[in-house]
Amino acid sequence: MSVTTRKARVTLWVLQSIVAAVFLFAGGFKLALPLATLAKLSPLPAAFLKFIGVCEVTGALGLILPGALKIHRELTPIAASGLGIIMVGAVTVTVLTLGVAPAVTPFVVGILAAVVARGRWQWTRREERPGGYAPAIRAAKAA
Repeated sequence: MSVTTRKARVTLWVLQSIVAAVFLFAGGFKLALPLATLAKLSPLPAAFLKFIGVCEVTGALGLILPGALKIHRELTPIAASGLGIIMVGAVTVTVLTLGVAPAVTPFVVGILAAVVARGRWQWTRREERPGGYAPAIRAAKAA
C-alpha cells in the first residue's frame, strides 16, 4: 500500500489506532493483573506474561507517538514488526493449547500489524519525504 495518497495515509492511521488500542488493552491487562492470577490464565510463566505485557504497551505507544509527535517516525514500522512477532508466538501458543479456531483472532491482529509495518516502511524513506534528508543526500551524491 503506497502512502502517497491521502486515503492510504488515513487507512494506515486507522489501522495503527486499532492495533494500538488492542495491544494497549491486552498489555495493560497483563500488567494490571497480579502474578498469581496471571499464572492461572496461561501455561506460560507469569513473569514472562508480564514481560509480554510491557512489550505490548510499548509497541502500542510506538505505533502512535512517533507519527503524532513527528519524531523518529522510523520507529513505527519497527514497533509494528515487533508486535507482529509477538502475534506469531500468540498464534502458536493458542493453537497448541486451545486449538485452531481461537487462534484466528491473534492471527488477524498479526496480519494487521504486518500491514501497518509494510505501509509505514515507505513512510520512513527520507529521500521521498519533503523536507527530509533528500537535499543533503542529493548534494553529497553530486559532489
